[in-house]
Amino acid sequence: MKVQFPIKAACQCGQVQYTLHEAPINVFACHCQECQKLSTSPYSVTAVIASNTIKFKGELKEWSRLADSGNTNAAKFCPACGNRIYHYNPDDTATIKLKLKPTGLPDDSIFEPSAHVWVSEKQEWCQIPDNVKIFDKQPQ
Repeated sequence: MKVQFPIKAACQCGQVQYTLHEAPINVFACHCQECQKLSTSPYSVTAVIASNTIKFKGELKEWSRLADSGNTNAAKFCPACGNRIYHYNPDDTATIKLKLKPTGLPDDSIFEPSAHVWVSEKQEWCQIPDNVKIFDKQPQ
């Protein structure tokens, strides 16, 4: 089944909503320790989206930290339920890294990771499928 656009999704409380008009550019499973904290799981799934293909509605709060690359990693989240919505680099706003994925889609394959990154920090027990690329750290 082919994904039908636009796709609509919301945070847990529904205060932040988005409409996605095109498929992600790339989807990664990130095993870095920061993503493990964020997702409270062995990795987080990040969909890289062209900024002009997604529209947000609702109040967003922001938090940021310095990434391993030296870039600022800014995060937008819902102030009511705390769901992380997306990350971005303030110095390069052409893309965002969408964290919140729609649920209940007839075909959710557009959010299947094509690569696993930061596997140098992955949990020992976590198994990575054989058919995906892996990177010890962030790909260049």
